[in-house]
Amino acid sequence: MGFETENVFLFIPNIIGYARIILALVSFYYMPSDYLVSATCYIVSVILDALDGHAARQFNQSSKFGAMLDQLTDRCGTMGLLVTLCTFYPKYMFIFQLSITIDIACHWLYLHSSTLQGKTSHKFIDLSGNPIMKIYYESKIVLGFIW
Repeated sequence: MGFETENVFLFIPNIIGYARIILALVSFYYMPSDYLVSATCYIVSVILDALDGHAARQFNQSSKFGAMLDQLTDRCGTMGLLVTLCTFYPKYMFIFQLSITIDIACHWLYLHSSTLQGKTSHKFIDLSGNPIMKIYYESKIVLGFIW
């Protein structure tokens, strides 16, 4: 009885996620010294973030691992940028720290509540009961500022 199972680690959207991690690390490395390389890598990583979800749907390769990889890559990318901004602009450090705190807290609450509701993905949670989280996750201005 031979049956093949797909290797979730080699799904196309997850390979895109690995590329995002490499780009983020290169971006972090160059943030203090070469803003052009850093910004290019960071922007390409953000663009790939928009593509991994499309790839998951296109190739029917959505997975819990992919959702986790996407969330962690998003959070780590944002945190790396904000930490660097703290060093470049110490006058605004409190604002960056506040942004980090809100970002981590909201994503943790969001994912935790989706798990408690039995959701298979963080994308399918009802935000109507929480106006602050609704603004946080649905406002392009807020998401753009935090990203």
